[in-house]
Amino acid sequence: MKKKYYIIYALMSIGMLSCSKKQAVLAPFVSITQPAKVYTFDTTPSWSDEFGTDGAPDPTLWTYDTGGGGWGNNELEYYTNTTNNASISNGILSITARKESIGGMNYSSARMISKTPETLLYGRIEVKAKLPSGRGTWPAIWMLPNDYAYGNWPASGEIDIMEMVGYDPNNVHFSIHDQTNFGGNSKTSTYNISTASTDYHLYRVDWTPDAVTGYYDNVQVFTFQNDKQGNFATWPFDKPFHVMLNLAIGGNWGGVQGVDDTIFPTAMQIDYVRYYKMITSN
Repeated sequence: MKKKYYIIYALMSIGMLSCSKKQAVLAPFVSITQPAKVYTFDTTPSWSDEFGTDGAPDPTLWTYDTGGGGWGNNELEYYTNTTNNASISNGILSITARKESIGGMNYSSARMISKTPETLLYGRIEVKAKLPSGRGTWPAIWMLPNDYAYGNWPASGEIDIMEMVGYDPNNVHFSIHDQTNFGGNSKTSTYNISTASTDYHLYRVDWTPDAVTGYYDNVQVFTFQNDKQGNFATWPFDKPFHVMLNLAIGGNWGGVQGVDDTIFPTAMQIDYVRYYKMITSN
């Protein structure tokens, strides 16, 4: 029995000695905040076309969509790959729509596709252009994905840097389309440029992992933020894209008020197309 009490006393003594030791003082917890990434752009374009050589567009920089069939919008033109519809003169590319019967359609035009680098994932794209006028015209400067990694349109995304319909002159539209926002539900901003069809204006997109932001003559007109949910249904803009230039006639939007056949030939004229790489820093 005495042995048992001795053991208990010894254990109590050890416990008291342990409790009597001075406790270490811990430094206050400080959370570490990761600095936000800052995105800027090169000042020299890594890909561009200044349209300095008369004749056909440079085949190393451009290819074409050709044919008719409405292009999903009930358009009325037949797209060709000839200088009848896409040609350069005095430093200006003209995409010209004409009233003529071709391929079962009543109008001809051009739809050009940039052979931009595979690395065109994020960056700044600038296009200086003068737009056509006249009821029935539907010019566009826009972007589509190189590979439809997330599925057919609109799942893999579309960026419309500039669209204007001739029956609503000078109201220029910047839009994006994705699986959530497309058609009549697309995200769109409209900006009035009173001389859109009589003078050249700068149409630009700044595309980063955070947002697609549109500028007309360096005035911000549009922004679409990445919701950072990792969901391609609301942000498919993380794959390489290319630039499209075309002049449609009629269609579901351009042809709402018909086509004025007295306006032909009519053209979208482009001074240059430039792509600047994105620079990332903390």
